[in-house]
Amino acid sequence: MTPDKQLRALQLEGLRMASYIYDFCKRNDLLIYFCGGCCIGALRHGGFVPWDDDVDYFMPREDYERFVRLWQEQEKDGPYVLVKSDENLVDRNLFLTIRNPKTTFIKTYQQDLTLCHGVAVDILPLDGYPDSPWARKRQMMWALIYSLFCAQTVPVNHGGVMALGSRVLLSLVRSPRLRYRIWMCAQRHMTQWKIEDCSGITELCSGPHYMKNRYEKAWFASAVEKEFEGIPMPLPVGYDAYLHTVFGEYMQLPPPEKQVPSHEAVCIDLEHPYTEHADLYGEQAGISHAGGKGE
Repeated sequence: MTPDKQLRALQLEGLRMASYIYDFCKRNDLLIYFCGGCCIGALRHGGFVPWDDDVDYFMPREDYERFVRLWQEQEKDGPYVLVKSDENLVDRNLFLTIRNPKTTFIKTYQQDLTLCHGVAVDILPLDGYPDSPWARKRQMMWALIYSLFCAQTVPVNHGGVMALGSRVLLSLVRSPRLRYRIWMCAQRHMTQWKIEDCSGITELCSGPHYMKNRYEKAWFASAVEKEFEGIPMPLPVGYDAYLHTVFGEYMQLPPPEKQVPSHEAVCIDLEHPYTEHADLYGEQAGISHAGGKGE
């Protein structure tokens, strides 16, 4: 399969999964909407951005937490599995993913992990942005602690000071149980400002860059459907203001050198389950993971 055909097949697999997730949310009265590249794609291309290789959703924190509980109750025998870091698994993401176990998509930053390495749809929570500047500084501090101890990798592309501080903290706290307790404590603190009590909203689980953003709560109060590859899919009601805030003139194409897929993969196989590629992932692959996910 040529790279272009493989990318298109990957997009369509992601769309099937995204549609399934959206139907699940509608049945359970959960608010969900596209974010990032899929949001732009719906408006600029009527579907996927041609070089995009995945699907990302936003959910308000309350719906996000309900989603986890309901999925685990209702989808035990479903076609897709929910993967989320906990005391028994660290997948180096700050958010949950829904994965297709009958496919293979082994990401470079997860190659040394034993988990479901199927094609994934990312679901990221949205949280309240406190009105008090002092409270916001506290929230950012806790969000950075959460990011470090949940992902448990040294961040790259965020400056040497952050990398050094992260490396020191991880070296001081080596116990998996203690790391888990720290990240759960940080999560409780950073999410204490509920969306209904704030005038703004933010994304705390998308990495240090995006957690700085403040959005108007009204932009995410509801979802509107737009055609995406011929299927009605949800966008935040304030999609234009949101996209201008994050991406600027998003209807303009980026320069050619940026028109490339954003995720690196060790192996992509949409015809066979990841278990048939067990030699490429997990401890048996003999991978030394030094740098972590570049957010």
